[in-house]
Amino acid sequence: MKVAANTLRKGMVVEYNDKLWIVMENEIRTPGKGASVAQVIMRDIQSGTKTDVRFATQDMVERARVEEEEYQFLFANDDEYTFMHTGNYEQIIINKDLIGDPAAFLQDGMIVTAQMHEGKPLSVSLPDQVTALITEADPVVKGQTASSSYKPAMLENGVRVMVPPHIESGTRIVVKTEDASYVERAKD
Repeated sequence: MKVAANTLRKGMVVEYNDKLWIVMENEIRTPGKGASVAQVIMRDIQSGTKTDVRFATQDMVERARVEEEEYQFLFANDDEYTFMHTGNYEQIIINKDLIGDPAAFLQDGMIVTAQMHEGKPLSVSLPDQVTALITEADPVVKGQTASSSYKPAMLENGVRVMVPPHIESGTRIVVKTEDASYVERAKD
């Protein structure tokens, strides 16, 4: 399906120069003189290389047909993660590079959404937020105000996060998976 270059959004998959690319960023630029252009940053799904392409806003780009399917996380073996399709119970193995940094937040039985193209996984999306246990937290420094200061803490999965001063070791918190930022104390 062809779409106009100015309608490309982050996460869309397009066919360009006989390769599949995922759109990382699209910015419409209007120079002082002349027509507007779409400045698109894309990553090659196969090799991982990035490219910066300038399209005229009315240029048509082939959008790849991508299905979103739910998978359940089973286990990890080094940098390979095994998932099971929730409908037909088929298993697939996905490399950590495809998942990225959020892979640290995968938990047994977690349901994720995989973007698939012709039976091959293109990307994996975790839930927006997960609950995690704090294993280490720096002590509170007297005189720090709770509103403006955060302190470093370590989660059970080895990820470092910044938390408010009142959060201590052993506390369960809610964390955003995309950037490992603190959301709130978990309601147990």
